[in-house]
Amino acid sequence: MRSDRDRRDFLRAAGGALSAAALQGLAARAAALAGLPNAKLEALTTNGGYGPLAPSRTVNTGEALLHLPDGFACTAFGRTGAPMTDGRPTPPAHDGMAAFQVGSEIRLVRNHEVVAPPGQGRALAPAEVSYDPAASGGTTTLVIDPRRRVAVHEFVSLSGTHTNCAGGPTPWGSWLSCEETTAGPASGCEKPHGYCFEVSARANAPVVPVPLKAMGRFIHEAVAVDPASGIVYLTEDRFEAGLYRFIPSTPGQLGAGGRLEMLGVRGRPRYDTRTGQQPFLQLPVTWVPILNPDPSDAESNSGAVYQQGIVSGGATFTRLEGAWFGGGALYVDATIGGDQRLGQIWEYHPGADGGMLRLGFESTSAAVLNRPDNLCVSPRGKGLVLCEDGEGVQFLRGLTREGRIFDFARNAVPGSEHQEFAGATFSPDGRTLFVNVQIPGVTFAIWGPWRRGGL
Repeated sequence: MRSDRDRRDFLRAAGGALSAAALQGLAARAAALAGLPNAKLEALTTNGGYGPLAPSRTVNTGEALLHLPDGFACTAFGRTGAPMTDGRPTPPAHDGMAAFQVGSEIRLVRNHEVVAPPGQGRALAPAEVSYDPAASGGTTTLVIDPRRRVAVHEFVSLSGTHTNCAGGPTPWGSWLSCEETTAGPASGCEKPHGYCFEVSARANAPVVPVPLKAMGRFIHEAVAVDPASGIVYLTEDRFEAGLYRFIPSTPGQLGAGGRLEMLGVRGRPRYDTRTGQQPFLQLPVTWVPILNPDPSDAESNSGAVYQQGIVSGGATFTRLEGAWFGGGALYVDATIGGDQRLGQIWEYHPGADGGMLRLGFESTSAAVLNRPDNLCVSPRGKGLVLCEDGEGVQFLRGLTREGRIFDFARNAVPGSEHQEFAGATFSPDGRTLFVNVQIPGVTFAIWGPWRRGGL
């Protein structure tokens, strides 16, 4: 449990903050915070305005699975092993997720990061609708009752993929599911893996899986789409990783091809972001081409795409995981980035000259933020929701535009308190936050007085 002193020390040391076109003036606010008296700092760090956390029983089952602020409620559903309405058991390892409005329905498309040994898995659906019959990952789609906030219809929507960790929603109503492996035939799989797959939120049965090979074969994590340009940004979860963008030949039609590029820092080839970074320092960006996004040696060399970018002067990050586009800016986190290896939040603003990158936040203590993974932007433009994937008890943290980091929820699932949160995403109307606890595999809907605090 962190103390008020931990928070005060963090704010003094880091002035932790994020910034975006929709989150104006953050650096100035963070600097102002550093000079406030302790009493005011304490007032500004009381859980982002929501108050202390306390055990909260799920409305639908009465279980105490989360700790939440007063006034917030939750439901739990979509559990591993529970029968879905398509007759199949719910797959395990709930991970990245997004919410969509489909007609009058709210739909969740949810990843399953199933990591069966290569060639020893079993697809979630029949072979004719599976990419690789020996791969056990994929996605499920859940239709949500907006009044009761539980699933009323659940089915497999992508089958035969491998280690579906994160991904991201598109502005045209689909989910991009990403494989966090480059396994292939040499390791016992029937097909090569390491690709992105598109799943329409409107699909009512498993989609025909099509690997988007022009978007690269590497250790994919998350994607985020700029709705203004249709450019897709992609993260890579390796200790030496790149940040990529895919410029489609036709925006919104990813299967029609395009070009893949890797971020570099202009005038500073092979820039290393992993340590020694200065918050708010603006780094002008250049983008270097990836000439072979689907290299033949990717199975034996998971860094084959990254190495192409480095040769051309690209920048190195470490374990890039969550990504979300909001307010004209891209946010990504480096789970073990920073001098203490506890996480960095990076912010990128696109521009005709390549854009601008800067470090918006770096954790200096596990009590403040412990290795962020998935993230999303609040629909009210107030800040970010960060899913932890560190050691010990796991929290959902909020990071406000004033630079305040706070606890919003605590994992209290009996026996799984140390398992990660994943897949945070708001409903299209912004009233409900959906999130997973990966193990034992359960999805939550959380709602309450959002405007009272920092989200």
